[in-house]
Amino acid sequence: MTGGANQSTGAEAMVRMLAAHGVRHIFGLCGDTSLPFYDALARLDHGMTHILTRDERHAAYMADAYARVTGRVGICEGPSGGGATYILPGIVEANESSVPVLAITTDVATTSAGRFPLTELDQEGLFRPLTKWNGVLSDAAALPRMVRRAFREMTTGRPGATHLALPFDVQKAPVAEDEIWADAQFGKYPALRAAPSEADVERALGVIGDAKRPLIVCGGGVVLAGATAALQSLAERWGIAVATTVSGQGSLAETHPLCLGVVGSNGGRPETRAVVDGADCVIFVGCRAGSVTTERWRAPGPEAKIVHIDSDPAVIGASYRTDAAICADARLTLEALLAAEPAAFQGAEDRVAEAWAAKRAHFQPLAESLETPIRPERVIGTLNRVLPDDAIVCADPGTPCPYFSAYYTIRRPGRHFISNRAHGALGYALAASVGAQIGRPDAKVVAAMGDGSFGMCVGEFETITRLGLPITSVVFSNSVYGWIKAGQKSGFDSRYFSVDFSRTDHAAVAPAYGVKSWRVEDPGELEGVMRQAIAHDGPTLVDVIAQPLQDAAAPVSEWVA
Repeated sequence: MTGGANQSTGAEAMVRMLAAHGVRHIFGLCGDTSLPFYDALARLDHGMTHILTRDERHAAYMADAYARVTGRVGICEGPSGGGATYILPGIVEANESSVPVLAITTDVATTSAGRFPLTELDQEGLFRPLTKWNGVLSDAAALPRMVRRAFREMTTGRPGATHLALPFDVQKAPVAEDEIWADAQFGKYPALRAAPSEADVERALGVIGDAKRPLIVCGGGVVLAGATAALQSLAERWGIAVATTVSGQGSLAETHPLCLGVVGSNGGRPETRAVVDGADCVIFVGCRAGSVTTERWRAPGPEAKIVHIDSDPAVIGASYRTDAAICADARLTLEALLAAEPAAFQGAEDRVAEAWAAKRAHFQPLAESLETPIRPERVIGTLNRVLPDDAIVCADPGTPCPYFSAYYTIRRPGRHFISNRAHGALGYALAASVGAQIGRPDAKVVAAMGDGSFGMCVGEFETITRLGLPITSVVFSNSVYGWIKAGQKSGFDSRYFSVDFSRTDHAAVAPAYGVKSWRVEDPGELEGVMRQAIAHDGPTLVDVIAQPLQDAAAPVSEWVA
């Protein structure tokens, strides 16, 4: 059915509403209940590109990374039943990471609900605890209004994920033409930024002004809010050190003399922990102050004054007694603080320089090691030399994440490192690299994963090859779920149970998908191979036979202790 002169079908209206919000790319996978929607995408002149994925979970991961690098809403879609359940991991990751992603899952017809149709489930109930907002489009007349609300919810306040269920019969029902419109500002984020009150700014300035050794700790909210320039200006004017969480990397270039780098239990080092311990005032900006950042709320300690800046009131005061709170947009708040002139602080550059010198003294011998299996530090040191400044690294949360967080150098502010830190599911990096490459096509994109992650995402190599994306995948091959085995070693007297598996020849698998590949066992060959892989004009994979985490010197505080 096609809409008449003064109406569109629900499927056509959905396509037109997405285009009206400025959507350029949709990531998804087809299914029976999606046929009218796909037909509308095929017929209409909408200017959007649909990216067919091999798994709904990875469609959501692609949309997540795409949103992170573009500042636009990410769109993913899938069919009813299994498709709706498969897409969930990516949606909860985006929502908890404050990344605006809209999941559209088609559904069985409203007329068959309750009569045991194939793939029926309660989609609204399924997505309710995992999204900022979600709904079922059970009435075609309400479709434009609900799509508009989904975009507003995603991009205002604390950004997050939303979901809409689109039943089969609603896709064919009529929608009035005069209802199909959008406010395009809600296709980007953050929209309708909230400015801080003068009183809150003055209170924060008073607490900060009384400090001798303040420290800013930036979460992912700084990059999400586009606050990097304001942060650098503030740090330089005040002479204040800046640390980041894993998600906050890129808030300030790590080559800046005031940037301490990552702190916390994943990627932090004793040298950076010492700076946090020595701070008498910690200013959290766009940061939830969760367990990883604070090493289970041990750093900063109870003696430090706390200033917390976040767009989400729920995180302020949740973990620390807060001496000054500002619930507002990170960029507007930093600009408001920048307008004031507190006394300049002394010694921050020296403290940062000492921490970096000690960290490099630990890292460099490992990065130059000729031991086999190859040390992960040597991989990071090599990538530091061969990747361009504007490269984007997407890293899975297992073996790669702590090494990249601690030792990979972000030389420009902005989004150059992506890892799924909210829930830490394996199999994220490869799909994220697709979203990042499509969102920023001129950048070199690297997907870093362990072999556990490889087994969960290998099908998306077909997507990468079909699209001709020049992504370089680096596999840390150690035939173990390393994070768990390292935890069994450190906390359970090395009682290893059900964590080891046989080694896959990843370099042999990759060519079956059309990916040029190398296997590296000799550390001396690593840099030459990496340069070839990065220079190649198509997809590549480097399979590194790497030291397992339980035998390594990974920058993870609980294992070091």
